[in-house]
Amino acid sequence: MSQTYQPIFNTMAMKNILAYLDSMGLHDKLFDSALAFAFFILLHWALVRIFRRFPHEKQNEFLWRKAATYSSVSVLLLLLGFVWLRGFNSLSTFIGLLSAGLAIALKDPITNIAGWMFILVRKPFETGDRVQVGNYAGDVIDIDIFQFTLMESGTSGVSKDIRTGRLIKISNNAVFTEPQINYTAGWFEYIWNTIEVCVTFESNWKKAMTILEEIVTAEGEETSRGAKETMATASERYMLLDMGLGPHVLAAINNNGVVLTAVYLCAPRSRRLSSSKVSEQLLEKYSEEDDIAFAYNTERSFSTATKGNPAMRVGITQPGSGGKEPDDTGGVV
Repeated sequence: MSQTYQPIFNTMAMKNILAYLDSMGLHDKLFDSALAFAFFILLHWALVRIFRRFPHEKQNEFLWRKAATYSSVSVLLLLLGFVWLRGFNSLSTFIGLLSAGLAIALKDPITNIAGWMFILVRKPFETGDRVQVGNYAGDVIDIDIFQFTLMESGTSGVSKDIRTGRLIKISNNAVFTEPQINYTAGWFEYIWNTIEVCVTFESNWKKAMTILEEIVTAEGEETSRGAKETMATASERYMLLDMGLGPHVLAAINNNGVVLTAVYLCAPRSRRLSSSKVSEQLLEKYSEEDDIAFAYNTERSFSTATKGNPAMRVGITQPGSGGKEPDDTGGVV
């Protein structure tokens, strides 16, 4: 092809492409899509401004902002679907085939969306709740369409109930496969805290038991009063078994001494702090008593040559004694 006809050919090809696109109505669809995006931006801005005018707390402001985003995105998807799917003769058939293909190819994202809807409707937990999902525990700080985020808290050891600073992102479909424990929401918003103390067998364990009971009773007094009110309210909806809500101390025996176990109610987020307060008071009280001592693992050595029964010392000789038995003073008889 000569260079003279090259521009003419390019012009004709471009006209054919534009004519084909015009016959499909692509120009109108692109223009309508641009208008839909512009409307989405305007709607999101307007909703955020409107929600900010209502009196609310900081946490509610976060929820309202997410609600504005979800609402505007839903409207955008509806408009785009109307723009691009109105040319099909059988829209229901297309949607059915598309849904079947997406259900197979996007199983995990779809189950995450179903989990998100379950969280919004059934509300097993909300932002701000302290929960445990499977082996992970923490405070819920965000619930997205595919994942929810926890500010991790320790579950044992020194870091128990203390935020570790790490973020855990869990797929929403975990609400269908993993057990969920909500510590701060529901019919009973308290947990039992236990503290174990071991005193020696020679100690006055009854006095130690009384001191420990007085400390945990003072520590859990307010919590027990709130728990009784909660139980009274919850008894109208559930058949609750009778159980004592006051602090109590149990005694047991192990190899080291007498184990005293204090059990009392406290708030989930303050369990570690409450244990520290009780332990500090316990150390101070026990240090003032001469007949109470903590028990701990010790090792004792025993020599039959010096402390055993005299009959057991027969035949025991010291090196260089010529086979003679040692006397009680360590000399050789």
